[in-house]
Amino acid sequence: MKLAIFTTLLIEKSPQALPLGAACCASAVKHNELTKDLCQVQLCPFNLEDPDLSKIKNSNGSQKDFVEAGGKYIAEKLLEMKPDLVAFSVFVWNRLVLEKAAAILKKKGILTLAGGPEITAHPEIFTVFDRVIPGEGENTVPPAIYELLTRQKAPLQKDLPAMPLYSPYLDETLNPAEYEGALWELARGCPFKCSYCYESKGQKLVRTFPMNRIEKELDLFAKKKIPQVFVLDPTYNANKKRAIDLINLIAKKTPHTFYYFEARAEFIDNQLARAFTKIPCALQIGLQSANENVCKLVNRPFNRKNFEKGIRALNQEGVIFGLDVIYGLPGDSLKGFKESIDFAINLYPNNLELFCLSVLPGTDLFDKASDLHLNFEKAPPYHIINTDRYSKNDIENAGHIAKACSFFYNEGRAVPWFNTICHALKTRPSQFFERFYNYLIKLPDEKQNCCNHKEIEEIQKDFVKNCLTERKAGRLANAALDIISFNGAMSRKTDTGISEVINLHYPIEYIDSEYSLDLEFFANNVKMKNNRVKV
Repeated sequence: MKLAIFTTLLIEKSPQALPLGAACCASAVKHNELTKDLCQVQLCPFNLEDPDLSKIKNSNGSQKDFVEAGGKYIAEKLLEMKPDLVAFSVFVWNRLVLEKAAAILKKKGILTLAGGPEITAHPEIFTVFDRVIPGEGENTVPPAIYELLTRQKAPLQKDLPAMPLYSPYLDETLNPAEYEGALWELARGCPFKCSYCYESKGQKLVRTFPMNRIEKELDLFAKKKIPQVFVLDPTYNANKKRAIDLINLIAKKTPHTFYYFEARAEFIDNQLARAFTKIPCALQIGLQSANENVCKLVNRPFNRKNFEKGIRALNQEGVIFGLDVIYGLPGDSLKGFKESIDFAINLYPNNLELFCLSVLPGTDLFDKASDLHLNFEKAPPYHIINTDRYSKNDIENAGHIAKACSFFYNEGRAVPWFNTICHALKTRPSQFFERFYNYLIKLPDEKQNCCNHKEIEEIQKDFVKNCLTERKAGRLANAALDIISFNGAMSRKTDTGISEVINLHYPIEYIDSEYSLDLEFFANNVKMKNNRVKV
């Protein structure tokens, strides 16, 4: 029997980075009449946390050096398994490395096949592989493998179902426990056609997975006690009734598993927001830009009033949510990007992700790039270099703001007190991040790159104290430091379960109250009293 290996290269080994696409195709090959008796199927993914690949990645060489060495390493490991065919799951960021590996395998007589979002959008640019498979691979990969291995034309198969019947979790192609969580598909397709997305040229069609498969996968997650699940449905709440029904099912079968959803704020009302409180979960919501005209240029509907209304419902119910904003969009500018940040932060997201626009080949935006004055990298990840309204320096500065936001706000878990500090400093969030970036880059490398929350908190406190002193508002510093210390200890207790003893300048009952929302009022009305508190 022939050996067909399905592989990919992932950033890490985690629930968000597991080889779902490769596993779905491997599962289909296991069950398809053409291939189930023709070849043995093996899933063999790589990730950058592998010691050898990590060493190659961190060897201080260029990206080109990593492509060469990384591709050679992957090819050598695959050759040790003596495959007849290797199928690659290709993404924007891993494309060059996998192409290098495929070229080496081909020289050794190994058949190669590849699929993935970029191949689907732009198959003609992939010439290294023996066969490329656009679209969903469950129905098209088995006959392609049959033809490559037998050198015969695949016989016509009966009409196959619109949605794949076989789950890579249920047939044990993929073990979610190995990744401490799962990527979970509930639907494919998107009702929106944002021009920067691969869906921009597809049909406005959302196909949901059958409920019997969904229930069986939930039973599996419960049996394996999966701690977290990332839901793959770009607009989970497009159908409100189905969204609520699924939440109720999740609450019944896996009440202790944490779920991450992608949602549209405009479709959230009080009933849906309340439903999300039935399960441990968080929502990630694409804002992209707070400018309606900019959103219109990338074919993304945005209604500020409805967006704010949906977010208000989440805040009223205490639902955890994050927002995404993109810099480098056509029609936007650095000034507009900062305004979007200020709008987003004032909605109190638990995290704010700031991304550089990628002009992906095969998208509508790629086709219109010239008309929209977009100058971008011609190799992955296809980032914007400059536009008619964003200079190269502006793009660089936007990246600095993104780094500062990630470090101070997201990793620093600053949401409970960040707006309070900005108000006391009389500064906008975007200005605060600009200033913090200039402070951050002067610190030693180990502090700039630290990820320990306690260490980040010390950096936050030092920066805030300096800012208040420079603003001649040093009398507010002790209150600010107490608020940061208390909320930080609370956050770590929630995260690790470990209690801490902290020293405060003010009574805890005032620090943990609405008084602390206004530092000026707090300092004028609360009497200092040094105390030690166990959180």
